[in-house]
Amino acid sequence: MLKLNVKNETSRLRAVVLGTAISNGPTPTESEAYDPKSLEHIKAGTYPIEADMVTEMQAVADVFKKYDVQVYRPELISDCNQIFTRDIAFVIDDVFIKANILPNREEELEAVQYIIDQVDPKKVVRPPEEVHIEGGDVMLWNNHIFVGTYKGSDYKNYITARTNMEGVQYLKDLFPNKIVKEFDLVKSKIEPRDNALHLDCCFQPVGKNKGIIYKSGFREESDYMYLVDLFGKENLFHITRDEMYNMNSNVFSISEDVVISEKNFTRLNTWLRSNGITVEEVPYAEIAKQEGLLRCSTMPLIRD
Repeated sequence: MLKLNVKNETSRLRAVVLGTAISNGPTPTESEAYDPKSLEHIKAGTYPIEADMVTEMQAVADVFKKYDVQVYRPELISDCNQIFTRDIAFVIDDVFIKANILPNREEELEAVQYIIDQVDPKKVVRPPEEVHIEGGDVMLWNNHIFVGTYKGSDYKNYITARTNMEGVQYLKDLFPNKIVKEFDLVKSKIEPRDNALHLDCCFQPVGKNKGIIYKSGFREESDYMYLVDLFGKENLFHITRDEMYNMNSNVFSISEDVVISEKNFTRLNTWLRSNGITVEEVPYAEIAKQEGLLRCSTMPLIRD
């Protein structure tokens, strides 16, 4: 049996599901794009090719091996993008929560069923159909659960709005002893520099008490201020619009003092090191073209 345990973003990682880029399928058409950044690269002819993405993901697998983390990979589905495991499910405490993902991604969930089968069935839940939550919008901080959402009345018109207020309420009901705080995120179907697809596109805790944040990713300044008050302004690394576009807040912590980051994130990586954090740099710029990075392609199962 797998004894799940995830209470925050930075405790020592022991087991994780890492997506795969093998048999990723052909470049999508413009109408098949899920997000504005993929669309931009499809139009420009710069959409990433499978071989490059496989190499990038192998670099992450190698880092996990170095730190003795048990790595699970999804079963292969031919011609299917299975990189972003964070979207399909997530763990809070010892509960495995399946996401109600975009319908044509359902088979991605089936590809990790062999892992779910190792979990106590009483600890596996799936929200009712009207509840939308994706793992990229769910950020754990001990007794807090931070949830990205979109409160606009035009929610259903945005394929980039992935977690609704019913999703927030569902988590409040499931974890009554935790502080569940939602954040209203800026969405755009056409401009990736103004689209916070998930909460981890504009915020993520690192280390013991620090975080990476993009102020303009929040529709309400009060939501941004909530995090400033909680973490302290001096503990937050503020990223620019271009750094947000390049996914600087989407790194991944192996522990409080080890972070996997993209090798081009010069300013961020310098700041992390200046705060005593070891930075394991990997190439991930091709995968980033699909508006997802290191946190999006990992689903932690066990942290100490």
